[in-house]
Amino acid sequence: LRCNRALEMLVVDEADLVFSFGYEDDVKAVLKFLPRVYQATLASATLSEDVLSLKKLVLHNPVTLKLQESELAPVTQLEHYIINAEEQDKAAILYAFLMLRLIRGKTIIFVNTVDRCYKLKLFLEQFGIKTCLLNSELPANVRCHAVTQFNQGVYDIIIASDELALEKPQSNNTSSVDLKQKGKRKRDKESGVARGIDFQQVSNVINFDFPLDVSSYIHRAGRTARGDNQGSALSFVSVRERPTMELVEEHLKTDLAHSGSLFKTYHFNLEEVEGFRYRAKDAWRSVTRIAVREARLKEIKEEMLNNDRLKGFFEENSTDFKALRHDRALHTVKFQPHLAHVPEYLVPSSLKKLDIPGMKTTSKNRSGSYMRRKYKVKQNNPLQTMEFE
Repeated sequence: LRCNRALEMLVVDEADLVFSFGYEDDVKAVLKFLPRVYQATLASATLSEDVLSLKKLVLHNPVTLKLQESELAPVTQLEHYIINAEEQDKAAILYAFLMLRLIRGKTIIFVNTVDRCYKLKLFLEQFGIKTCLLNSELPANVRCHAVTQFNQGVYDIIIASDELALEKPQSNNTSSVDLKQKGKRKRDKESGVARGIDFQQVSNVINFDFPLDVSSYIHRAGRTARGDNQGSALSFVSVRERPTMELVEEHLKTDLAHSGSLFKTYHFNLEEVEGFRYRAKDAWRSVTRIAVREARLKEIKEEMLNNDRLKGFFEENSTDFKALRHDRALHTVKFQPHLAHVPEYLVPSSLKKLDIPGMKTTSKNRSGSYMRRKYKVKQNNPLQTMEFE
């Protein structure tokens, strides 16, 4: 390293996470190679104890700049909606929204665990809905490639796991033996999806699982309505999750100086889509723990294959690398092709006029009895209707 001469400026972004992820010794080692005089900047969303500790190491006679702005875009730009729903109803509503094209544009669906991430993907997969996954078990370059393709418009839907470990990282004293005893698969604790990733042109954020705290909700909702773009955050809230939702609302009302109710209730009559609910119930139950475990192993094996064995090939064939997709069906749950189509009788009367791709309509020519249809065929045949004198 020759930083002791060439370095003029040092920027540390997401400074509140540097020590949380256990890089204190690494930072101290790097500082030994830096010159005595340089300009340094720390950027952080919060001024935590870790930031103050890093500040003492890196900065000298610092000036603190606190931006006096709201944590989220104003309600005129970012709308917040809630739907009161329990577990199986959440799946049915999401299925109906996606199949009826009530949600349009790039969408990020957040869940709280990796298992839920795969369960939701396998559930939607049964209806022919393609999704891409982001979680802490996938290789870092796979996650980066998936985000790049999402920003380029290759995918419209990403299912992301925003795990509790990202909000409360494990202590550095935790041994690998303890992790093995708990049966936990190795995860990358730096793979935060709710923050630090440059998602572009996201129209919707859906909290399938409501965030576990206020900070997590802010980071999730902040993935949309960036810059001057409009966005919406839709949250499914169960009875158990409602107290957390109320805490989030009180915090945001104070931060945004908003009077009245911040969360708008999305009025959705589940009885109008009872047929969707019936389908979703069976599909959700079919995604068992065994199917989820098999899907996790299969996904990781395939991505590791692309990551290691084909690394050299993709470096020489960049076009093939661009064509690599991360929304492939995992097929650990039995696929029934008819579920990918929406029969006309399932569509609410208020939406039947819409052009819904995949909807099977009933042809008018099939109406009436067999003899009536046979008579119409005969009448349309000039050879059979011709009369001779």
